[in-house]
Amino acid sequence: MRALVWHGTQDIRCDTVPDPKIDDDRDAIIKVTACAICGSDLHLYDHFMPGMEKGDVMGHEFMGEVVETGKGVKGALKKGERIVVPFTIICGQCDQCKRGFFSVCERSNRNKHLAEKAFGHTTAGLFGYTHLTGGYQGGQAEYVRVPFADKTHIKVPEGLTDEQVLFLGDIFPTGWQAAVQADIQPTDTVAIWGAGPVGQMTIRSAILLGAKQVICIDSVPERLEMARAGGAITIDNAQDSVVERLNELTGGKGPEKCIDAVGMEAHSPRALEQAYDRVKQAVMLESDRASVLREMIYVCRPAGILSIPGVYGGLVDKMPMGALMNKGLTVRTGQTHVKRWTDDLVKRIADGQIDPSFVITHRAGLEQGPEMYKTFRDKKDNCIKVVLRP
Repeated sequence: MRALVWHGTQDIRCDTVPDPKIDDDRDAIIKVTACAICGSDLHLYDHFMPGMEKGDVMGHEFMGEVVETGKGVKGALKKGERIVVPFTIICGQCDQCKRGFFSVCERSNRNKHLAEKAFGHTTAGLFGYTHLTGGYQGGQAEYVRVPFADKTHIKVPEGLTDEQVLFLGDIFPTGWQAAVQADIQPTDTVAIWGAGPVGQMTIRSAILLGAKQVICIDSVPERLEMARAGGAITIDNAQDSVVERLNELTGGKGPEKCIDAVGMEAHSPRALEQAYDRVKQAVMLESDRASVLREMIYVCRPAGILSIPGVYGGLVDKMPMGALMNKGLTVRTGQTHVKRWTDDLVKRIADGQIDPSFVITHRAGLEQGPEMYKTFRDKKDNCIKVVLRP
């Protein structure tokens, strides 16, 4: 089969690789009908995340048709059914899964000893996302093996297109969880850093959850335009002072809720801070750039909440812990517990409350994937979200 394969830093190729096979009774094989390039795939493309190996198949946002199941699936899936596959692989039986904390499933990471060394405890296995999270082959391919398939799936109702439901596997529930864990109240101003795909879903989630005012901070014109179309007030941090504008919009009090939809590759508009983080990365004294986190801590209203869906992989430097502690801020983070949210989100799509396909700007075949990684990473051609068809 054909698949997008990691060969090194900024080196993704469309290669021929072996077809997946059933390895366990709870496995299923799906024929991929649509997949996407996610912002967190770029952390692998640029090799900011450890644990990648030459030959790894990329991609964790995908869907398709069931073509084969192991006998342990026991009717939970049938040949021919359309499913979206969450990026988090879940057993459905461990203590964390029973509590709904699916992104920290205790059983699905087959390289849990690596995760334990890196993070102190294992987290869930993830598709196409380094050997720290299991080394599972990803979904930017013609076929995928889905482990624990009786639990790791979302069935697609009739009448909904691939593009309407594809993002249930990651960015839509990620944006939704980011907003939910901010505990949005009707009187809240919610500030969201990043107008990429996750930021766009977070904007619309915050509005659906009843925020009084949603503000989005970015510097890419087409992303800011899409944010405004979704109901957000925008701040171009390349042109305006974020601190001054937020004070203007909140009567000097700051936003009650701040959401980091950027993560480890944040770009600071302040030259000195950006240079500092770049140098620290270059000499291996930090792995992640934390300019968004620093700014959120500074501007958030005392007793507010910081929600962090943006991916971080290692160490950051110069965190203002004094401000965080003395202002009494609450921090909520985590990979997305996809299956906790998707029943509700499927209904919202079917009811017409939201059509997540609005975020798609580019469509291409799998063989164009390497080129589209570059286009997406460099924000060329007004690119916000890429969908690939194997």
